[in-house]
Amino acid sequence: MEIPHDAMVVVADGRKMLLFRNQGDEKFPKLEVVTHEEQNVPAREDMATDEPGTTFSGSKGSGRSNAGASNRSGYEETDFHQLEEDRFAAETAEMLRMRALRNEFSQLIVVAPPKALGELRKHYHKEVEARLIGEIAKDFANRPTDEIEKLIASSETKGTA
Repeated sequence: MEIPHDAMVVVADGRKMLLFRNQGDEKFPKLEVVTHEEQNVPAREDMATDEPGTTFSGSKGSGRSNAGASNRSGYEETDFHQLEEDRFAAETAEMLRMRALRNEFSQLIVVAPPKALGELRKHYHKEVEARLIGEIAKDFANRPTDEIEKLIASSETKGTA
């Protein structure tokens, strides 16, 4: 995928967000970091304190003859790690909204792993969507900038234009 001159590129995952501007041209991109944010999300095992819970529902008042019987129902523990990553994606989408409303960019490419990209999409503002020229569902967040340029250039995109 070509990166137009002056286009913004967001490379994100659930913990890291890099915002670039292409100072080069489509043939020779030169991504310059505009902003970089990272959050320190503890490991899943450090965020959980209890085992998944169980609820009990008695059959009192149900009209059944199994007086005193109860049904057990397990439920999964809340994934606080995933909640933090989803919150970070929402904050990234909000940052893009603010920049779009201030006309800081006219073209945008978003690169994120599929799950993070899906969460970002939930929060896109119409002004961000209008400027979106492509999305790449891959994880490039921990790569050096020159490698990100090459990976984007060689990637197929889900174009939205």
